[in-house]
Amino acid sequence: MTVLERRKLVSETVYIDDIPFRTLSDDPVETADMVRKKRRRLLFAWLGAGAMIVASAYAGYEVLWADSHVKTDNAYVGADMAQVTPLVGGPVKAVRVNDTQWVSRGDVLVELDDTDAKIAYAKAQAELANAVRKVQGLEATDSGLAAQIAARRAEQSRAAAQLVAAKGDLERARIDLSRRQDLASTGSVSGEEITTAQNAFTTASANVKAAEAALVLANANQGVARETREATDVLLKDASVEGNPEVLEARAVRDQAEVDLSRMVIRAPIDGVISRRDVQVGQKVQSGQTLMVIAPIGSAYVDANFKEVQLAKVRPGQPATLTSDLYGGRVRYHGRVVGFSGGTGAVFAVVPAQNATGNWIKVVQRLPVRISLDPKELAEHPLRVGLSMNVDINTSR
Repeated sequence: MTVLERRKLVSETVYIDDIPFRTLSDDPVETADMVRKKRRRLLFAWLGAGAMIVASAYAGYEVLWADSHVKTDNAYVGADMAQVTPLVGGPVKAVRVNDTQWVSRGDVLVELDDTDAKIAYAKAQAELANAVRKVQGLEATDSGLAAQIAARRAEQSRAAAQLVAAKGDLERARIDLSRRQDLASTGSVSGEEITTAQNAFTTASANVKAAEAALVLANANQGVARETREATDVLLKDASVEGNPEVLEARAVRDQAEVDLSRMVIRAPIDGVISRRDVQVGQKVQSGQTLMVIAPIGSAYVDANFKEVQLAKVRPGQPATLTSDLYGGRVRYHGRVVGFSGGTGAVFAVVPAQNATGNWIKVVQRLPVRISLDPKELAEHPLRVGLSMNVDINTSR
């Protein structure tokens, strides 16, 4: 074989399974076997290299990322919702909002008929005025009682003096009667004189008894006047008209009536979205009845239910990245771990699990983790309570 033919043979290309290989041997069969062996070794080499790359990547993922991140899709949006309930009962006059409507704190939600409340307020005002006048009358009565006590004291003194005079007259009548009775045996005194002396003695005795009764009456009147003033002083002691207990009580009743009147207009306690409106015009509502719910979506948070085996490195304050099924992966929320629930869902269930039984299977429990959200991000992409979330917590920070 000439050199030219040999170069031509070397330059020829052999195709095996549509893969070009340049021949290096004069024997085509031998060349094909060599190519297949080389190809097999090359494929095994690439397969081994690929396996090593995948193993290295997985090891790097576990060490550098997965070990410092915990994720779950068992997470839902929550908020501290406010139940709107009337503090007083009454018929509904107007309803100013509907479901899905945004309201701000202080906006009027429901108006109740305030006719009865206005009447109660007017009555309370009248009772307050009466209480003020009553106390003012007691103050005037106290001054009058002081004068009355002085008059009763004078009457008491006069009755005592009259009693003394009556006892003197009785003693004189007794002496006159005794003298005339002694002279009657000698005939020096007539029977008429003895009768007159006897009558005078009887009258004097009666006058003493009357004077004693008058003194008792004067003493009693003095005691009544003194006790009446003492009772009045107790009501007025250490208090002005405005500070009198009866006036304070009447004013408290008036203030309560005023508050009840103001509560006939029900206002929004927080900012949020109206939900579950259950009130209509003409309906008579009772105190404490739920009329609607306000969801404060501007201050929403996420409760992520992580498995207990995922929480070894989770701490309050760690950053979290969240996505919502509502917006998909194109919108990311950034939050922080606030804290952990006091117990798992099984503990707070209506029918808690009875683990102290003969047949028992261990079930991995989930613990709710509260995650706060950035208010600015919530304003840009609002969420609703109950929506599903995907949570990723970075435990390395």
